[in-house]
Amino acid sequence: RADELEFTPEVLSTDNQGWGEERKELACGQCGGVVSVSKEDLSHTCPFCGSNKVVHKLDQQESLRPRFLAPFKILTENCQKIAMQWLSSSWMTPSGLAQIAKLQRFSAIYLPFWTFDALNTAAWKAEVGHSQTERYYQDGEWKERTVTVWKWESGNVQLHEDDLLIPGSLQVSHGILKRINNFDLNALVPYDAKYLAGLQAQSFTLNVEKAWEMARQEMRKKARQACMAQASTQRIRNFRMDLDFADESWRYILLPVYISAYLFQGKTYQVMVNGQSGAIAGQRPVDWTKFWLVMAAILSPGVLLGLLGLITIPLAGIGTVLAIAGFVLFIIALVIVFTFFNQAQAMDDA
Repeated sequence: RADELEFTPEVLSTDNQGWGEERKELACGQCGGVVSVSKEDLSHTCPFCGSNKVVHKLDQQESLRPRFLAPFKILTENCQKIAMQWLSSSWMTPSGLAQIAKLQRFSAIYLPFWTFDALNTAAWKAEVGHSQTERYYQDGEWKERTVTVWKWESGNVQLHEDDLLIPGSLQVSHGILKRINNFDLNALVPYDAKYLAGLQAQSFTLNVEKAWEMARQEMRKKARQACMAQASTQRIRNFRMDLDFADESWRYILLPVYISAYLFQGKTYQVMVNGQSGAIAGQRPVDWTKFWLVMAAILSPGVLLGLLGLITIPLAGIGTVLAIAGFVLFIIALVIVFTFFNQAQAMDDA
C-alpha cells in the first residue's frame, strides 16, 4: 500500500520538490491555468479553456513532489468516441450536438489530488420526536389525537475515513471531477518522472492545509449523518455533536484525466474523462426551447382533462370525476417536470 504521511512540519519541509526532471510551464493568459509540460512540448493550447493565449517559460520546480501516481489506462483515441456518445445521450441537448460541437483534441494531464485518512469519533445528543396517541375529552365525548413527544437521546459513532480525495487544482471544476471520481487508488505506483514523458501535469494550487479543512468538512457531514441515523426516529431537533479527529494522515498524488474544451454557439464547454475508467462528465448546453415544448406536452393531458371535467360537471357528476383525475394527472406531471428541470439545470451549470 502506498505510504501515507503525518501532519508534521518536518514532513512538509523535507519532502522532495519539483518533478525530478527539467520541464516547462504553460501559462494561460485567459483562465490563468498553469501546467507543466515536457521541455520538447510545442503545445499552444490551454487544456482547461482551449485558449491559444499561452506563454511558455522554465518550470521553477518549487512545489512539493508527488509521492505516487496512477498511470493512464484509457487511450487518447478512445476519448473522442466516449465524448461523442455522451454528448448525444440526452434528449435535452440541441439536435446534432455531437456533430455540431467542434471538440478539440483531448489533453492527457496528471492532476494533483490530496488523499486524507482519519479516525473520527463523534458523540451526539438530541431531542427525538415520537408519535403517541392520546385521549382527550371534548364536547361531552372522548376523542383521540396524535401528538409528538420529545425525548433526549445520545450516542457515539466511530468512523474510519480512508482515502478521502480532495482535488488540488483550482483551475478545474471540482463538481465535474466529483462525477468521474471512481479512481482505483490501489493502482498507485511510486512517482517517477518517466510517467510524465510527453504528458502534461499540474502542481497543486490548493495547499494541504486548505485541502485538509475541506476534507474535515466532508468528514463532519458523514459523521453527522451517521449520528442522526442512530436516533430512534428521524424527527430530530436541538442536535449537538462533538467530533474528534485522530490518526490523521495524507498523501499528495497525481491522477490521470483527459480534458477537452469544445465551442458551441460562441460558448466554451469543458469535458473530462477519467484516464483509468473512462468515466466522463462535463458541461452540455440545454436546448431550452425543446425542453419547454416537451414539458408543455407532459403537462397538457392533466390540464385538458381538468378543463373537460369543469365543463361537464353538470352532467350527472361525471365532470367531478374527470376534474379530480385531471388534477391528479397534473400533479404527477408537475413532479416529472420538476425532476427534468433539475437535471437540465445541472447539465447547464455543470
